[in-house]
Amino acid sequence: MADTASRSTRGQDPALLRRLLRAKDRIDAASHEDWPVPRLARVSGVSEAHFARSFKDAFGVPPHRYLLTRRIERATALLRDTDLPITEIAFETGWNSLGTFGRTFRDVTGESPGELRTREKAAPHQLDRVPGCFLSAAHRPDLTIAVSEKRRLEADDRVPGSQQTEVP
Repeated sequence: MADTASRSTRGQDPALLRRLLRAKDRIDAASHEDWPVPRLARVSGVSEAHFARSFKDAFGVPPHRYLLTRRIERATALLRDTDLPITEIAFETGWNSLGTFGRTFRDVTGESPGELRTREKAAPHQLDRVPGCFLSAAHRPDLTIAVSEKRRLEADDRVPGSQQTEVP
C-alpha cells in the first residue's frame, strides 16, 4: 500500500497532500470517532468530492476504508493484549453495534473477535524484540476491496452450481 500511495502522490500538489495528511492524522488519533467525508473535508479545507477523490489517490484507499482499517487494527490489538470484554472493545473502537462489529471484523480478518482472541492467547509470543512498526504492518487488515463487495463475492461463491450461469 505504501508503494501505491507513493506512486499516486507524485503528481499531487504538496499543499493538498499536507491537508490530506491532516485529515489522516485526525483519523489515526481518534479512529473511535465518526469521520464522515464532510467532516474530513472541513479538516482538510477542500470540497467533499475533491477530498474523497484526492484521499484515495494519495493513500490508495477511500477514507471510510482507511477508517475501518484503523478500527480493526485497534480492536485486534485490544483483543490480543487486554482482557476487556468484546462488547467493550467494540464500543471503544467506534462501533455502534456489537453485531456490525462482529460481522465486519469477521469479513475483514476471516475470524470472529472471540476466535482471534482465543488463537492469540494460545500462541506463544516473543515479540518484545520486534519493532512496533513491523508488528503494526504485519497485523494490518488487507482492505483492498470494500467489505460489501467482499460479502457479495462470497455470496456468489455459495450459489449452487445449477443456479450459476456459465459465461463463455
